[in-house]
Amino acid sequence: MAKKNKSALHVKKGIEQPPQVNKDAAERFSNIRPQDIAADNYVQGILAGNRTLLSKAITLVESSLPRHQELAQEIISGCLPHAGNSIRVGITGVPGVGKSTFIEALGKYLTASAHKVAVLAIDPSSTHSKGSILGDKTRMEDLANDPNAFIRPSATAGSLGGVARKTREAIILCEAAGFDCIFVETVGVGQSETAVHSMVDFFLLLMLAGAGDELQGIKRGIMEMADAIIINKADGSNIEKAELAQLEYRNALHLFPATASGWEVPVETCSAFNKERVTDIWRIVDRYQSTMTGDSNYFYSKRREQMVHTMYESINQQLRDSFYGNEEVKRRIRKIEKEVLTGKISAYVAANELLAIFANKK
Repeated sequence: MAKKNKSALHVKKGIEQPPQVNKDAAERFSNIRPQDIAADNYVQGILAGNRTLLSKAITLVESSLPRHQELAQEIISGCLPHAGNSIRVGITGVPGVGKSTFIEALGKYLTASAHKVAVLAIDPSSTHSKGSILGDKTRMEDLANDPNAFIRPSATAGSLGGVARKTREAIILCEAAGFDCIFVETVGVGQSETAVHSMVDFFLLLMLAGAGDELQGIKRGIMEMADAIIINKADGSNIEKAELAQLEYRNALHLFPATASGWEVPVETCSAFNKERVTDIWRIVDRYQSTMTGDSNYFYSKRREQMVHTMYESINQQLRDSFYGNEEVKRRIRKIEKEVLTGKISAYVAANELLAIFANKK
């Protein structure tokens, strides 16, 4: 009878090893190019909540290639009837005010309350390299890993005021995918506030206390656009300064004319880092929506005005793209530019000459 092998070298059967390839990751980073998927497949996938197709559709929207743009517009047309069922909140403030921390704290509260949150975060592009860090997913790590949240950082790509050129289309796609709270975070510089204000329902201005900007450093136009002013980082030794800033902002707002909607702009304090009073801020947004969708119907009339504004912006952008994409203009523009640099012709004459070339008048 054979002896049993009792060697210490006997290897026991281990646990079953997981697959080496993550299926979700494989789908996300597949080699299928965005333009190889039909528009109907995009629309059906987005409506079903497929985030991979949503991300690829936004990539198409942001692309400047004509074939991508054509497909993107088909997708947007298919998603448009299913969009509009959200509250769009613009969030702005100077760099360092804590926009990302605030959005993450508010976003986590909303996802825990059965909401679906999409964050369209705008990162500034370098004027030299045209590159962008796109670090919002790193700054909002907890929210980025939340199954009920979607974060899409986009580069400004040189558009006005640092607002991504196709943010409006991205909002439509996110709404069609079922996200009912859309946050648009600005870079907090230049005229980005004006551009964001033209695409959101509620405009929230984050401020800092004790930074020397309580009154003189704040542009009146930005404060007039705000539907709420929030002094962030009201914690620790900064609480007293935050309360003083709150009082000064409230007094300053009394000097402004009444808003077109009749809404009285609240000024509150919070600590996004400690998640204190963040829920109170959302109650303000909720109260605004219920008030503005009441008898005045201001909420929807504002959206209709924004759509008209978008039409004119689209016309201007397409004319610009057509002008610089014109082969004859591209062929002549460098020569005319040199003539301006050497003083042979004025900038105004050069502009008229190029426009005449574009219009086939010369």
